[in-house]
Amino acid sequence: MTTATRDAAPATWRNSGSIDEATPRRAPELALVPDAPAPAAPLQAEPGRPLVIRIGKRLRGVFDRMIASSSLVANDPVLDMRDFAWTAALRGEWQAIRDEAIRVAQGHAAPSLATISPDHRAIAAVGQWRSFFLWGYGYPIEDNLASCPATRALVERIPGLNSAFFSILAPGAHIPAHRGVTKGLITCHLGLVVPRDGDVRMRVGDRVVRWAEGETLVFDDTYDHEVWNETAGTRVVLLIQFERPLRNPGRWIADLFLGIVRRSAFVQEARANIGEWNAAVKALEV
Repeated sequence: MTTATRDAAPATWRNSGSIDEATPRRAPELALVPDAPAPAAPLQAEPGRPLVIRIGKRLRGVFDRMIASSSLVANDPVLDMRDFAWTAALRGEWQAIRDEAIRVAQGHAAPSLATISPDHRAIAAVGQWRSFFLWGYGYPIEDNLASCPATRALVERIPGLNSAFFSILAPGAHIPAHRGVTKGLITCHLGLVVPRDGDVRMRVGDRVVRWAEGETLVFDDTYDHEVWNETAGTRVVLLIQFERPLRNPGRWIADLFLGIVRRSAFVQEARANIGEWNAAVKALEV
């Protein structure tokens, strides 16, 4: 894999200006159900910040430097999607993925991310950032996967898949600056619904990027990043987290840390919350 800078960056990566005119025609405006009261499922009480997260953040700099030195791809804030050949399959089938995303987003199936993962309450007001999880830290969410067969077939072929979910950002939402857990993971966004009546953008480190429907954006979320949806519409992307291609010793370090995170209360609570939410939604549909 090459890590050299390309001469022509895809439209999705452009630092300024409107979405490229070559962007595929977008779907009709997504009409989301308002943020109604959560289904009556007893979500677990919010605990203190997980120990693995607190310890990990203190040691993150050391771990991330060791992982970066072993990386087989660039350590830049925004990466070249052509270094990840599997992203072509997502772009090729983006409309089928978009149709499934719109269908699940229009009901109560996609809860606030802050409801599912209490650790996200510090960066997202309830209802601003919704999620529909397909995979979470290596665990498949079978009920949700069953309702999105086209997306399932594609994400299950992604090398080193860690998480996959539809990320749904409400009109006017702002996700404050934050950082990912480990440089052992890389994030990919596939643009599905991108409003064009204003500005919807993300800053990653010192780069500002904008989504385009049907295009992929690959970035390192351990760089400080924040998101704005300054439009009257809802932005939807398929968010993928996958393992960074590494040589040893970085691979050993990343695998050890991810193994601890996957077994932690931080992840297990989120899994339980998704299960409870899905059970409550099914009860409402009876």
